[in-house]
Amino acid sequence: MIKTNHYTITKESLPIHELIGLDVEIVQSTDPAKKGVRGKIVNETQRTFIVETKNGEKTIPKNESIFQFSLDRETVEANGKDLRYTPIERLKNGGSMQHV
Repeated sequence: MIKTNHYTITKESLPIHELIGLDVEIVQSTDPAKKGVRGKIVNETQRTFIVETKNGEKTIPKNESIFQFSLDRETVEANGKDLRYTPIERLKNGGSMQHV
């Protein structure tokens, strides 16, 4: 869980929050080269995350990956299919997510 003065991010509320700035690791991917990529999300589109790694920015398609987010002392795995669209679109859809 991440707490700020304005909101708390938990595994249940993850899909409706802005994910830019969160630490992430790709734990599964249909592209073997993407598995194990880790870093900070620096941008998000409807279908991808841009992750800043030690070796530069990597574009990670949401549909083909399972992501592990670090939320303070808790880690949360999420199927990228559940994180499609932009944060506002996910919020409009109720942010439903099946935890991995």
